Amino acid sequence: MNKDSRYEILLSALPYIQQWANKTVVVKYGGHAMQSEKLCMSLMRDLVLLNSVGIKVVLVHGGGPQIDELLKLYGKKSKFINGLRYTDEETMQVVKMALAGDINKNLVSAIEKQGGEAVGLCGIDGKILIAEKIEEPDLGFVGKIKKVNCDFINLLLDNSYIPVISTIAVDEQMNAYNVNADYAATRIASELHAEKFILMTDIEGIRKDVDDPSTLISKIDISDLPKLKEEGVISGGMIPKVDSCAAAIRQGVNSVHILNGTTEHSILIELFSKEGIGTMFQKI
Repeated sequence: MNKDSRYEILLSALPYIQQWANKTVVVKYGGHAMQSEKLCMSLMRDLVLLNSVGIKVVLVHGGGPQIDELLKLYGKKSKFINGLRYTDEETMQVVKMALAGDINKNLVSAIEKQGGEAVGLCGIDGKILIAEKIEEPDLGFVGKIKKVNCDFINLLLDNSYIPVISTIAVDEQMNAYNVNADYAATRIASELHAEKFILMTDIEGIRKDVDDPSTLISKIDISDLPKLKEEGVISGGMIPKVDSCAAAIRQGVNSVHILNGTTEHSILIELFSKEGIGTMFQKI
């Protein structure tokens, strides 16, 4: 690439950098998308770049595959009810080890290696995620978010840190709960009044035909979601992700996207180009 080409790329990105400066972008990073160390380091570099040009980045992460592997080491099988992990007391300890320990600190370390400044948190820290138990069905120590302590998160953002949040929450009595990362990230984005909410997973978006990349749906109005579910276009593990996108739109987040976290620089293409990438959810 010659010097003129590099100049043109930087110049074309400038309006988007100005558009997003001082805005909050919440990124949910999925367990399957983070399994490649190379891709993980690439994404962390991209997040540091965003932070460096004045975009306030919050990284919320899951870790389902990693939890599964750790449970296997303990000779314990994973159990799911309606797509949510049944979490007894022993499983809760494993969830804490995986999410708040290994995964969270590895992501913080990756950001620091790229020259950024990050703070690793779970919902217990500063009581940033207040939850209540899901009563029906009984899932054990599984909760849903009641409140997000935005003051603590904004304090970090205002001082140019990237908060890296694992989705373990507590109730008022400090009992810990496992919370679905998609739903937790949605609530965090909504309560922070984020300008953009991005779910990074291992597919590039919603396809009309799951086996045909050319059928990618670039924009979906949330009023069309029931029909797409009925037709089977949205099914299985994609349902909670899509429901999270719709909830974020209804709760005031300006734009919501599903992007492929296994595609390098997908988040930069989405933010800094006219074409964008993945599937965008909107309300017409």
